[in-house]
Amino acid sequence: MFFFLLNLALTDLGTICTTVPKAMHNSLWDTRNISYSGCVAQLFLFVFFLSSEFSLLTIMCYDRYVSICKPLHYGTLLGSRACAHMAAAAWVSGFLNALMHTANTFSLPLCHGNVLDQFFCEIPHILKLSCSKSYLREFGLLTVSACLGFGCFVFIVFSYVQIIRAVLRIPSEQGRHKSFSTCLPHLTVVSLFLSTGTFAYLKPLSISSPSLDLAVSVLYSVVPPALNPLIYSLRNQELKAALWTLMTGCFRN
Repeated sequence: MFFFLLNLALTDLGTICTTVPKAMHNSLWDTRNISYSGCVAQLFLFVFFLSSEFSLLTIMCYDRYVSICKPLHYGTLLGSRACAHMAAAAWVSGFLNALMHTANTFSLPLCHGNVLDQFFCEIPHILKLSCSKSYLREFGLLTVSACLGFGCFVFIVFSYVQIIRAVLRIPSEQGRHKSFSTCLPHLTVVSLFLSTGTFAYLKPLSISSPSLDLAVSVLYSVVPPALNPLIYSLRNQELKAALWTLMTGCFRN
């Protein structure tokens, strides 16, 4: 689990570093400029880290499923080599997905100016600048990616149904509590990741506005990667004690 957490932390760090530093630079220098090559790199890295993160979250769900539902087979199914292969598959799939979308998006002619109503380069906003009917090809690729993502979502839901059934069969209350506490951080991270991303891309057009789009983009591109380390760190008793001491000290002051 800690091996996958390391990989998840790298994707969170990569996602934050892809968008936030440039946005802070533009805010401090009162500019909204980004070079063409910089936009290409930003889009590629953003899709790469997000795709890799969702793949890792799916793998971590399988890790929880095996550890709770098939504990006697854990060493066989999730040995060090198997974990390394699954993590590598997550990174490779993210790379290929990002390469495919970046190459296809920037192959379209952009004839509606070069102004994006967003604080970073994002596929839907770039497609708005295209006047070519070839943008349907990108929508097709987005549909394929969405179907693959939905497949991962179904796998996660199915796994947690099996996990809950297995936990409820544990006779001791302490054992059930320990199992649920093991899954709670992962379930929280997955829910935060999916809910913010789903709302960002599937919100009704009737409520869309530049300010709302900006707020929603921050919500799904910055908030989950920033909160994930905190959510998983709260399982550490020493960290929770230090956080509680800090909070009580602030209230006393």
